[in-house]
Amino acid sequence: MVNTSDINVLNEAALIREIHAKCRQTFTYVYERHFQELAMTAYRYVKDTGIAQELVQEVFIKIWEQPALLDENGSLRAYLYKAVINCALNYLKREKNIARHHSLIAHSLTDSYLHNLQEEQELKLLIYQQIEKLPPQCRKIFKMSRFDGLKYREIAAQLQVSEKTVENHIAHALKTLRESLFLHQDYNHRDYTTNLKLLQLFLLIAGGLSNKL
Repeated sequence: MVNTSDINVLNEAALIREIHAKCRQTFTYVYERHFQELAMTAYRYVKDTGIAQELVQEVFIKIWEQPALLDENGSLRAYLYKAVINCALNYLKREKNIARHHSLIAHSLTDSYLHNLQEEQELKLLIYQQIEKLPPQCRKIFKMSRFDGLKYREIAAQLQVSEKTVENHIAHALKTLRESLFLHQDYNHRDYTTNLKLLQLFLLIAGGLSNKL
């Protein structure tokens, strides 16, 4: 490794060779020598001092982790400028995409959308309330199956019951939920669209796909 006092007399090719060899002194020298001018270059694009400095740091971290990125026959300074500018442009692209995404979300939050979202949450709550009314053992087995995603044999092993017992509890839970949700007088008081949504949510649970709720 080169002595610290000799680093400032090295040409770019020699500096790159030292960085390839993981020489911390040389890397620190290059970092301190170019950091400010590179941060100013990044600032011209991102218009934020803190972000500009972070982008420059990202470039140097990447060089330290992957020194082979530096071509010994190339220009160190030119590489650094190009890398920082590309990093700044990528940052702006990401921010633009995020802003576009947020804009799309904002435009989608219409009164109709919010109403449907609220109605769906209320229907989910209705289903969960009916599940809580199931007998304790039946409720526990049903949740283990539909919410925890356990297979019947896994539930049987944990609770030390037969798989047939588990199957019977699941069947009883589904029958009870169907009756409480769709044969109750409230069902006739809801409009067709609301009942259809309720049926769709119930079928997700009945099919063991409750993780989509």
